[in-house]
Amino acid sequence: MTTKRSRTLAAACVFVATAALATAGCSKSETTDKATGDTGAGAQTVAPTTAAAGAGCTLQSYGATKLDLKNIVVGFSQSEKEANPFRIAETQSIKDEAAKLGVKKLLTTNAQSQLPKQISDIQDMLSQGAQLLIVAPLNSDGLQPALQAAAAKHVPVITIDRKLNATACKDYVAFLGSNFVEQGKRAADAMIKVTGGKGKVAILLGASGNNVTTDRTKGFVDQLKAKAPGLEIVAQQTGEFARDKGQQVMEQLIQSKPDITAVYAENDEMGLGAVTALKGANKKPGKDIKIVSIDGTRNAVQALVNGDYNAVIESNPRFGPLAFATAQKFFGGESIPENVIISDREYDDSNAKASLGGAY
Repeated sequence: MTTKRSRTLAAACVFVATAALATAGCSKSETTDKATGDTGAGAQTVAPTTAAAGAGCTLQSYGATKLDLKNIVVGFSQSEKEANPFRIAETQSIKDEAAKLGVKKLLTTNAQSQLPKQISDIQDMLSQGAQLLIVAPLNSDGLQPALQAAAAKHVPVITIDRKLNATACKDYVAFLGSNFVEQGKRAADAMIKVTGGKGKVAILLGASGNNVTTDRTKGFVDQLKAKAPGLEIVAQQTGEFARDKGQQVMEQLIQSKPDITAVYAENDEMGLGAVTALKGANKKPGKDIKIVSIDGTRNAVQALVNGDYNAVIESNPRFGPLAFATAQKFFGGESIPENVIISDREYDDSNAKASLGGAY
């Protein structure tokens, strides 16, 4: 779907981010594999539907104070350990953009996939004087004590990559991220294409307790029911968004469901774990068993190039430019939509090699 873009466009995407929320994550790749290609192709772009994505939130309605990013302390709460390319790229994007904008001080924490720790991390950053919080929530529920602590100090909270089951413009300013139901639908469309609409599919589910897993499952399942009744879902088991768990689940499924012909992994790490399991069982991933996943990591796109994969739907983690552009607009008195939705790309065997440089 994508083509190489010029470095001029890569630079322009940053300007647009600051000016109009049509932002770019022009940070470097976060893998050790030095693929060629234009990394500017990894830019985040806000979807046109964002203009109607919920009621707007302003400084006045939120009860916050006008501030200059260069004179404040910003806190970033990461949810999971940075062993996953998505998390590595996301954190680095926040750090890079803060440095580029000259933010006075950036505090960073990592909850290590522990909800109590994320709550205490946020509370600690507030104690250290954080005046803006950017939060990648571990779960959609459970952060209320941290949100209440921020509200008590009138500190704006911007959430990225996972939605909260909370009240916009009260508990948080806005959610920045993908349309996860649409990602699931697009993964289903890709699966229908590579299988011809027939076969037996196993779903490697993400972690429970967040909207990403719920929505990616719903989008995929509903789309198969509507468009490909010949593709039967024969197993749904969580791999917790982890490569080792994905491999373990796939190893079990090879034994319990030997007639599986396709795998839908709700992130690339689980999909890559499935590849390892299939090869260990002397099966040919991408051929004997079709694989479609979501994220757009460098390793998954490389697997496409190698023929071990069939399609990848992107979920872009480069939130730094968008998060800070949103904060600047908010502190400048502008109204921020409840949901700022980004557009995601898609990789298949027709564009994987040319697009590898834009993966993360």
